[in-house]
Amino acid sequence: MKSLIDSLNFPEDLKNMNENKMKILSKEIRMFLIDSVSKTGGHLSSNLGVVELTLSLFKAFDFNRDKIVWDVGHQSYVYKILTGRKEGFKNLRQFNGLSGFPKRNESKYDSFDTGHSSTSISAALGIARARDLKNENYNVIAVIGDGALTGGMALEALNDAGFRKTKIVIILNDNQMSISLNVGGLSRYLNKLRMEPRYNKLKADIHTSLNSSNLGKNIAYKMSKVKDSIKQLVVPSMFFENMGVKYIGPIDGHDIKSMTEVFTKVKDIEGPVIIHTITKKGKGYALAEQSPSKYHGVGPFDLESGESRISSKTTYSKAFGEALVDISDKHKDIVAITAAMPDGTGLKNFASKFPERFFDVGIAEQHAVTLAAGMASNGLKPVFAVYSTFLQRGFDQVFHDVCMQNLPVIFAIDRCGIVGDDGETHQGIIDISYLSMIPNISIVAPKCVEEMPLLLKWAIQKNAPVAIRYPRGADIIDYMTPLKEIKEGVWEVISEGTDVCIIASGKMVQHAILAKELLKDKNLNPKIINATFIKPIDKKMLQKLKDEGYNILTIEDNSLAGGLGSSILQSLNDINYKGNIKLLGYKDEFIPQGSVDILYKEYGLDPQSISDAVIKL
Repeated sequence: MKSLIDSLNFPEDLKNMNENKMKILSKEIRMFLIDSVSKTGGHLSSNLGVVELTLSLFKAFDFNRDKIVWDVGHQSYVYKILTGRKEGFKNLRQFNGLSGFPKRNESKYDSFDTGHSSTSISAALGIARARDLKNENYNVIAVIGDGALTGGMALEALNDAGFRKTKIVIILNDNQMSISLNVGGLSRYLNKLRMEPRYNKLKADIHTSLNSSNLGKNIAYKMSKVKDSIKQLVVPSMFFENMGVKYIGPIDGHDIKSMTEVFTKVKDIEGPVIIHTITKKGKGYALAEQSPSKYHGVGPFDLESGESRISSKTTYSKAFGEALVDISDKHKDIVAITAAMPDGTGLKNFASKFPERFFDVGIAEQHAVTLAAGMASNGLKPVFAVYSTFLQRGFDQVFHDVCMQNLPVIFAIDRCGIVGDDGETHQGIIDISYLSMIPNISIVAPKCVEEMPLLLKWAIQKNAPVAIRYPRGADIIDYMTPLKEIKEGVWEVISEGTDVCIIASGKMVQHAILAKELLKDKNLNPKIINATFIKPIDKKMLQKLKDEGYNILTIEDNSLAGGLGSSILQSLNDINYKGNIKLLGYKDEFIPQGSVDILYKEYGLDPQSISDAVIKL
């Protein structure tokens, strides 16, 4: 017998499916997701949690007309399956394969590209207002998680939605909060009333009638005060209500029948409405239910044991976390900050050992940066651990609140360079470009995992803004001799050579070493320099290279626009350098998803491409 998931061709196929078949389909989707993601890697827990929610959305809405924006978008796998992209999961997040996030150029059903959190309500509002100005008629839905709701953009958008009363449906997918029994029954009762169009119309009619006279206005005012006082005590919705957004919930996010009824009825409510659904992250896979954060974003793994199939070598994130704990034992003024990423950034052990010195601010990078600035202004040494792609959101705060005041904030920037499968939104390829233009900040990079403790100690003693950038994962060369000391602005000569000098930074130093090995058969022996300092650069070294007649090849895991090579080229121009110079890095474009190795080759940063560039130079 053909499975239900294989018989689906179009979203409309769900409309007439009965409740029993929907339950069977939910199980089949979960089995498919678990099996598929175990082979390719991807976001598992979040997608297992929204199976019924997504099915209910398809029962209630028509996505040939209606538009949906998934916040972050990492939970849109079920949506992709139901919009004809099931076969694409064989190549999920692979080069030229199905994206792990919504993409407008991938399907007509994807209304807006996402990848960072807290943007959905703003985008959905924009779509809704364009709809209204064009006199069109369709529903606009934003699906946002409770974590993403901590982001400032989400709150700004809610404020705007409530003020303008734009017709929009917001689904709050809450997979952490429990429903309090003492308010649950009353909340469900009030929600049932408020879901009914007749109730909303009656309330509006009474309000209009009362406000037609002075006496009526006085009665309406007093009724409103009494009603609001009671609701403040017993209903957990006033935050949204006071913003002007109707609140419905909480409701069971795994009850398709209830959700379908709610979603269907809210289509007739004018103005913004938020529906609070409670879901279980990782539902249907015991290992993910027990450790949802572990299976949030995973590489390929064994289905039975849940163990990763990726190398277990020490990563830069782990080395950073261990070094920070060791140093913080002696330095009581060190505090650590994360924006909802304690595990991914290696801060879990720090949080456990120094809970009073650990601050998780939620998905709020801008706040995190200025919080760090405030702490630094009052004598602390804050370390903000953040992914490169997410620090972009705090650029203004880095500029104004940290660097302009020259405050000793350390930015531990994880996932610099290519991160691979998550694609354009997550590649960390512009941090050098947007940080190097800011006065007062130093930018450094370890060439190997073993250098993390040394650079962190130096940064803490610097007493000024410092950015330490490092890649995802571990070293590709088994062992490299780490630096013994840090001299500010001084580069390290890795190996001597003739004719061509390769200047590389961070992980690219290892690529340069492997490229040199490939050149032995060509009787070429380039000199290799490790640019530990990306800012300030070693101008004395550049003068020496000019005097010795070297041609220069720069390599960086960053965009060429405003990157290390650009700074080197500017400095060489200042000293009237006449040799040949070639810059290797990423073009002025967004880098797609794909394995790191494929992308390095695609953009000429793998060892073979580097050796070819040396030959040409």
